[in-house]
Amino acid sequence: MLPSLGYGATSATSPLQAIRFERRDPGPRDVQIDILYCGVCHSDLHTVRNEWHNTVYPVVPGHEIIGRVTAVGSEVTRFKQGDMVGVGCMVDSCQHCPSCAEGLEQYCENGFVGTYNGEEMHSGGMTYGGYATNIVVTEKFVLRVPEGLDPAAAAPLLCAGITTWSPLRRWKVGPGQKVGVVGLGGLGHMGIKLARALGAHVVLFTTTPDKRQDALRLGAHDVVVSKNADEMAAHENSFDFILNTVAAPHSLDAFLVLLKRDGTMTLVGAPAEPHPSPQVFNLIMKRRHLAGSLIGGIAETQEMLDFCAQHGIVSDIEMIPVQSINEAYERMLRSDVKYRFVIDIASLRGAPAQ
Repeated sequence: MLPSLGYGATSATSPLQAIRFERRDPGPRDVQIDILYCGVCHSDLHTVRNEWHNTVYPVVPGHEIIGRVTAVGSEVTRFKQGDMVGVGCMVDSCQHCPSCAEGLEQYCENGFVGTYNGEEMHSGGMTYGGYATNIVVTEKFVLRVPEGLDPAAAAPLLCAGITTWSPLRRWKVGPGQKVGVVGLGGLGHMGIKLARALGAHVVLFTTTPDKRQDALRLGAHDVVVSKNADEMAAHENSFDFILNTVAAPHSLDAFLVLLKRDGTMTLVGAPAEPHPSPQVFNLIMKRRHLAGSLIGGIAETQEMLDFCAQHGIVSDIEMIPVQSINEAYERMLRSDVKYRFVIDIASLRGAPAQ
């Protein structure tokens, strides 16, 4: 077994702390990675605090992982020692269902294996995530990080980036389209950057007027304060697509009425409590669509990384030592980060552990 040092939680109410655990020994198709950076996602907090009621403790979060390959199995062909690579939200799937066959592993009919808090297909134990010194992942679920991308700022692309990229591609966002992004946080700021780079006219919706200038800096053409009824009314029946990134329950009707006939609003935020049910007439009168989207497949994630390298797109980050993660969670709840925390894993290597 491969010794690892991580930072995790032993209960829903305990703070994160240093924990020693073991990874599986690398097999013929495995890639062993020394982790350099790991982004901090709101899903990490939900899981640590068992807000989705499925956490197995101890849990080591983290699924926005950038690191260097230290060893490869005898059957690995796409990576070699020293390569800069990434690992996102999945580390395995069944590989034989229709979704996996289409490269949509995130919709695996038998359930994909999450990078943390998932059941390991090889050992039968639980997976542990990227708040750790190393990780072992089957080759198919390892991503190549293109040259030119800052590795720390690229880490959030493995979740925030692909979560927004996948629906933008699925609904064919591009030039000539008017696209709304609801919420300016870790997901929303990536949605703005990617939609703008795809050629769309991008409008940010926010409840906070103070975010106007930052949204414009990130690439939005316009900003609408969603609490302002007049500003909202001015955009009724005008959007081709709306990407809703908000992870708190709110009225969806306020945004559905902004869609054109046949327009789509896709939800990517994952609130712990349900949204209020939308009015059916706001859907049927204009044949509008309300949809959801979950991260993206491995091929699609590589496509996103390559696109970001071509267009110079990375996440706006605040680097932190792992010892600041509990404070970072509280700040994340207050939306006090622009726009993604990233842990420098070098800070973990000297930490005392239980």
